[in-house]
Amino acid sequence: MTEQEEQLIFEMRQKGTGYKAIATVLGKSRDAVRMYCRRNGLTGNAEVVALNIEEQKKRHLRCQNCSKKIEQKEKGRMRKFCSHACRHAWWDKHPEERARKATYTFTCPNCQTAFTTYGNAKRKYCSHECYIESRFGGNTDGLSKTSD
Repeated sequence: MTEQEEQLIFEMRQKGTGYKAIATVLGKSRDAVRMYCRRNGLTGNAEVVALNIEEQKKRHLRCQNCSKKIEQKEKGRMRKFCSHACRHAWWDKHPEERARKATYTFTCPNCQTAFTTYGNAKRKYCSHECYIESRFGGNTDGLSKTSD
């Protein structure tokens, strides 16, 4: 089975579609779909499947964003996401659930604009360009990122 077919089976099972209907859509046998569902914990009626997946998300067995299975490491913190892309996508969808304790608001001494920063209580400038302009008076002729 291809990855697209597996994703389609997963989505259709979450919506409550039966094995036979999924097999008809994919052009596969009912038993092939049923065995895939058995191997991936998608058995039972639709309500049970949805509850199982939500429970697996709570136990960090599935990605919070895309519901793919997560391989946990033996040591370290439990993973909640299958990839960095999923983590960032989830953060973008749920900004209110992020635990951001160290957010600071400052005014840039160079351009006088207000900006917020996370985790750096000693930051003064809104950007590197403002720092350079303030420190060297806007004269960046001698400053370049590449050496000649």
